[in-house]
Amino acid sequence: MRLIVTGGGTGGHLFPGIALATGMQKRVKQCRVLFIGTPRQLDKDTLGGYDFELDSIECMGLKGMGLRNRLKSVIQLPFAILEARKKLIRFDPDIVFGVGGYVTGPVLLAARLAGKPVCIHEQNSVPGLANKILSKIAHRIFISIPCSYPFPKNKTVMTGNPVRSEIIEASSCETEKNSSRMTVLVLGGSQGAHRVNELVLDAFELITERIGDRLNLIHQTGKKDLNEVKSRYRKSGISADASDFYRDMAGIYRQVDLVISRSGATTLAELSVMGLPVLLIPYPYAADNHQQTNALYYEKGGAAKMLLESELTGEKLAEEVLSLYHNPEALRSMSDNMKKMGRPDATARIIDECLVLVQKANGPVPV
Repeated sequence: MRLIVTGGGTGGHLFPGIALATGMQKRVKQCRVLFIGTPRQLDKDTLGGYDFELDSIECMGLKGMGLRNRLKSVIQLPFAILEARKKLIRFDPDIVFGVGGYVTGPVLLAARLAGKPVCIHEQNSVPGLANKILSKIAHRIFISIPCSYPFPKNKTVMTGNPVRSEIIEASSCETEKNSSRMTVLVLGGSQGAHRVNELVLDAFELITERIGDRLNLIHQTGKKDLNEVKSRYRKSGISADASDFYRDMAGIYRQVDLVISRSGATTLAELSVMGLPVLLIPYPYAADNHQQTNALYYEKGGAAKMLLESELTGEKLAEEVLSLYHNPEALRSMSDNMKKMGRPDATARIIDECLVLVQKANGPVPV
């Protein structure tokens, strides 16, 4: 069997694709995977090391672009579809799966024109422009959480968000938490979040003044802010493990009691599988404000607390962290609620649906 997964540009798009592709490789004998992403270095770094064939397509998005770039994108689209068609002819997939990002458009359009089964996955509560358009031609639409957009009911399945197998495995293992000190993890997405970094630095200077060095801190900063964050921690006498990007997130999650994070869907899916309570700071400029809608869903479930960036200061963030530090019962309740919202079977459910489509198109699949 041959599977094409397409998407990229952010870890939030890539990680569900990785989970699906590796899951399919485990389920189906001799399953070849071609991952068509963007030319960005993030895609190359994230996908390296997996048993996938890698390729990319040059294209541009439409939403949030100036008029000149939108026109350029429209002009470029037919050429991107032709480029995608050549890759499809060469690889001859049994099914094509889109995980989000503008690169999915040309690939899925070319696949549909070639008569291949086509699926999309929407991670967020508010779909992006590409998935709104592609939902018209997709055979299956998989969603992670309740979605406000009226996708066609007859082909939409709520499965949850695929989570990498190593994180699923970590969720059932013994934790490595420090029994005497609470460990806080800061996440700003795969590329970091400058404002979150600033707020956390301000907050932990205040926290250290009030309770001393009683918290462990693990801070994923993104590349741009790493040196500045490390320098400020040194000057403040704060002991923190800071890195631009952590590869072994499964190992990191096992150490953590509380997370401070943006509210990207893939991060939330991983945290829910692990049962990790979280203070969410939605990215205020996300398309259609989808991060705030994501955060509200988990807050209503009692698993998270949403803190709007426009109303947040370092002092307020410090108070929220200290409130949970002094109230382990509240932290435990949030953790339990987060675990209940997790969907560790998301990958398996999506694979089941995909194999049904492949069987209808090509006959039985050797599993």
